[in-house]
Amino acid sequence: MTTMSREAEIASHTSPGRARLELLIIGTAALAVSLCQSLLIPILGILPQQIPSHPSSAAVEWLLTSTLLVGAVAVPLFGRLGDMFGKRLMLMVAVLALVVGSVLCGVTSAMPLLILGRAIQGASMAAIPLGISLLASLLPREKVGRAIALISAMLGVGGALALPIGGFVGEHADFHWLFWITAIVGGLSLGGILLVVPEAPSRSRGRVDVVGAVLLSAALVALLLPLAQTSTWGWGSPKTIGLLVLAVVLLLVFGLVQTRTREPLVDLAALRRKPIVLTNTASVLFGFALFAMMIGTAQYVQAPKESGYGFASSILVSGVCMLPAGLMMLLLSNVSAAMIHRIGAPRTLAIGALVVALGWVLRIALTGHLWEIVVGTAVIGVGVALGYAAMPTLINTHTPVTELAAANGLNSLARSLGTSLASAIGGSVLAGHVVVATIDGTAVGWSTLGAYRALFAACIVASMIAAGLALLVPRHADTDAMPEL
Repeated sequence: MTTMSREAEIASHTSPGRARLELLIIGTAALAVSLCQSLLIPILGILPQQIPSHPSSAAVEWLLTSTLLVGAVAVPLFGRLGDMFGKRLMLMVAVLALVVGSVLCGVTSAMPLLILGRAIQGASMAAIPLGISLLASLLPREKVGRAIALISAMLGVGGALALPIGGFVGEHADFHWLFWITAIVGGLSLGGILLVVPEAPSRSRGRVDVVGAVLLSAALVALLLPLAQTSTWGWGSPKTIGLLVLAVVLLLVFGLVQTRTREPLVDLAALRRKPIVLTNTASVLFGFALFAMMIGTAQYVQAPKESGYGFASSILVSGVCMLPAGLMMLLLSNVSAAMIHRIGAPRTLAIGALVVALGWVLRIALTGHLWEIVVGTAVIGVGVALGYAAMPTLINTHTPVTELAAANGLNSLARSLGTSLASAIGGSVLAGHVVVATIDGTAVGWSTLGAYRALFAACIVASMIAAGLALLVPRHADTDAMPEL
């Protein structure tokens, strides 16, 4: 019996109720992982005062950086291991990392242990691409599109929910509660996966490419670390330049080693397929637009009224401004799936990119009222919902079933690279144009409106490029170019 026929047999015996339950459980896991990535962002400014050792702002930034670096390494590695040893197995490992890391952070106030816990949480970032590939293997074909759209939406939904939740806890409770939230939600989803979700039947054979894993891990750390630390180091720092050069060298060595390895960590031949290259490039641009929406909304509305554009909003209010965008991503998951079925994933991705561009145009043009900011951000959420649903569909369409987890992992990594670029470039643009004034006897600084508009214009350009790339992706797979299953 072939791999595809085994999957067809399992899908045929999946009842509608069982399929919905599996989707609910994996969707909950994806939501928990997405929450943990952004929950600390609203309280980074006040966190040093809540930790007994009173760490510096640079030290607190490592609570985000450690998660990013470990996640970047775990996503492709867990994807490959999922294809080899089981997607469900590695999904449980990823969610377990979320729970363990959350519990550790929940019981300590020691900065080194908090960073360690956040690093452990970073491994859970692999859960979302693993969940997408697992559902693509388990569910009936007619349900896969909606399932992928919903899981993909959780990336944005979690980020949108994290800001008001983080703001509320930061203003009214101890910050440790943020970690207990992800620990509880993650624990419930882990139990559900263990009891309800079966293992996918498709697995590839082979061994773990240890050399490739080490080279790729080192390259990703060398690439992402300077992007995460540009606000502290600066773009012209020898450390920044040296690490970026090292990343290029390591990636070149990694590529050379992979072409000479019988069982490589990454199938470079598959990765070089035109649809995969175009989709992953568009994913970087979408990741840029999504994270820029976060930093371009929360800080924007918190700016004092003396800035000429800000609303002097609290951390909580600035987070609530993101909620409509998150709701759009959730509510439009079925619409996204229907559009993909009707007009194809490439056109859906292109439309999503154009809607994102429209949202950023509104953010530049409308600045007078808080509701205008919310509307512009919500429009961006609509576009991200369409785009994030289409990307995994394109990856799954043009990837052999035995490589789904690895391919979705690399696509998720592309999105993470986009968010890192948004943080580095956006942070540099905003920090480079700051006005300082004395308000009520206190020196207050804020970025200029021109700096924000420059960042928003960059997002428009990125979105337009993503739309053009999407239209170059074929709707259907070239079966002659795909490996036999």
